[in-house]
Amino acid sequence: MENARLHLIIKGRVQGVFFRVFARKKAIELNLKGWVKNTYEGDVEILAEGNKEKLKELLKYAWTGSPGSRVDDIDVKWEEYKEEFEEFSIRY
Repeated sequence: MENARLHLIIKGRVQGVFFRVFARKKAIELNLKGWVKNTYEGDVEILAEGNKEKLKELLKYAWTGSPGSRVDDIDVKWEEYKEEFEEFSIRY
C-alpha cells in the first residue's frame, strides 16, 4: 500500500456551492487526512494524504464537483507523503 500526498487547486464555480463540505465528506469516506479551503482567488484548495489509489479516487471525485458547482480545471501536484495530519478538516 503506497502512501502519497496530493495537492489540488480546483478552478471554476466552486465557492458557495458546498464544495468544501462535499470534498471533506468524500475524503473521510476514503480514509484520507488533510484539509480543504477556499482561496482568495475564488478557487478551492485541497491537500490530502493517504493511500495513493484513494487519492486518485478523490481526484476523480473533485472533477465531478458538488451539485451546483462547475469544475473548469484542476492543478494537480503529487508530493511526498509526510504523515502530517490527524484528520480531514475544512480550513477557514
